[in-house]
Amino acid sequence: MKTALITGISGQDGSYLSELLLSKGYEVHGIVRRHSVAESQASRIEHLDVTTHYGDLLDPGSIERVFIKVLPDEFYNLAAMSHVRVSFDVPEFTMKTNGLAVFHLLEMVRNYRPLCKFYQASSSEMFGNSIDADGYQRESTPMHPVSPYGIAKLHAYNLVRHYRKAYGLFAANGILFNHESPRRGSNFVTQKIVKAAVQIKHGLADELVLGNVESQRDWGHSKDYARAMPAILNHNKSGDFVVATGKTHSIKDFYIYVFQTLGISTDCIKHDARYTRPEELDILRGDASKAHKTLGWEPEYSFLEMVDEMIKHWEKKLK
Repeated sequence: MKTALITGISGQDGSYLSELLLSKGYEVHGIVRRHSVAESQASRIEHLDVTTHYGDLLDPGSIERVFIKVLPDEFYNLAAMSHVRVSFDVPEFTMKTNGLAVFHLLEMVRNYRPLCKFYQASSSEMFGNSIDADGYQRESTPMHPVSPYGIAKLHAYNLVRHYRKAYGLFAANGILFNHESPRRGSNFVTQKIVKAAVQIKHGLADELVLGNVESQRDWGHSKDYARAMPAILNHNKSGDFVVATGKTHSIKDFYIYVFQTLGISTDCIKHDARYTRPEELDILRGDASKAHKTLGWEPEYSFLEMVDEMIKHWEKKLK
């Protein structure tokens, strides 16, 4: 039986990854941060047979104790300060959590279990507005991030590559483009749109306030992207892989589809500059050809299937 340790296990990716690993016979351990509201810690994983431990990326000793106790075969770092817009408000916290903390994790692997395979949740935000001539971003595309979040993720990405080459660790980066699901936090724009639209339909809210609605993103389903993670770690050679659908939609496209599906008018949508970024990222479109050819990974959900699932989730939740 393989043992996996997952930071960020209580997030959408962590919960889908846990389900997948358990189905493959893994023993799964996860690290959770303490929250004042206990439901925030366990709502996505309370149905799973996983062992959780308290820890925090900014407290390396807490993670080290868990790592030494578990001595995992596979170590997935999914924890992060995950909200790009908020990273402008808390840049130092973001740099420490998303960047420097990964150094400590890699040192743990190198010092205590060098044969452990390490997965880093990298991000399409590392590309910034850099895009190849054909309109796609891939592993070879120059990276010029435009947010503290993206900068910190690029720091971690380069640390993983360094430890792979300098110390021979099996350390891999999954460069995941935007991915959503019913388990997405409601402070992220896609879930914010769906939740508000369902509330408006049922008379529980009267408006939806958004920032820049022209930004285009390559959106996939978190469940699909979680399948790519163990595929990356179980490949015979560690490396860096873009995980994306190759198709883009604007935030405006997203909310128009949701509101039309629910049969309500978009007149209640307001715009507020508070929700825009100091430096905007216009478009993300990933080329996952390497993952297709090398790992045999393909997305199973379409964009509309993903959005429909999110709508059904909130319809059921608010009924």
